[in-house]
Amino acid sequence: MKQIIRKALTLLSVYYAYMVEYRAELILWVLAGSLPIILMGVWIQAAQGGQFGLSPVDFARYFITVFIVRQITVVWVIWDFEKEVVEGKLSPKLLQPLDPVWHHVASHISERFARLTFAFLLVGLFFILYPQAFWVPSLDRFLLFILAIGLAFTLRFTIQYTFAMFAFWTERASALENFWLLFYLFLSGLIAPLEVFPEPVQKIVMFTPFPYLIDFPASLLVGLPVDIGRGFWSIVGWILIFLGVNRFLWRAGLKRYSGMGA
Repeated sequence: MKQIIRKALTLLSVYYAYMVEYRAELILWVLAGSLPIILMGVWIQAAQGGQFGLSPVDFARYFITVFIVRQITVVWVIWDFEKEVVEGKLSPKLLQPLDPVWHHVASHISERFARLTFAFLLVGLFFILYPQAFWVPSLDRFLLFILAIGLAFTLRFTIQYTFAMFAFWTERASALENFWLLFYLFLSGLIAPLEVFPEPVQKIVMFTPFPYLIDFPASLLVGLPVDIGRGFWSIVGWILIFLGVNRFLWRAGLKRYSGMGA
């Protein structure tokens, strides 16, 4: 166990040092994820003249939470893995006594620590400019949010890493992620909280993995109605499904991998 912990800390420290070398790029990536803040203004204006069941303050709290969720759950593993396979850079990692996925996990987690400082500065600035939206969630809601956001990141990473496995068969596995992104934008709660969707649509969407990536953790923290038990069981279930598919594609893909470009 001590050896595993030492390896994990070494990977995290190495990738963290790599990430902080590009602080300016990190700031740009944080700003690039500010779509929820833009949408917040749209929905606040809409709530003032319409009937959505949510007040302008509710929308403000929801979308600032979505911004935080997005900052923590953003994933780019498919582009890195695709490049490794196409250029043959996966070959040396296969010789290491460590599954290559842990390099990607370490880089993502390290990037979170480097990124969150800038993200929280933006959140603080938002509450200074819009103080009526400030609230303190209850301790149990906050702890459930931390658990939900950790599972949401795991699910998002597992889904994209599963799509990345198709790089063994095609040089454009990232096209799958681009297609998936269309559904992710509209059904995850990024564009609008599922609370404003028609009830029949909500029921259908809840059987997909999308709402558990953003809407579920965000609704938990804000205090919107949510089935907590179903939410957590659904996240775990989808993680196990995609993990099983991922391991199958990994073993099948390695049989096709030729290390071209290495």
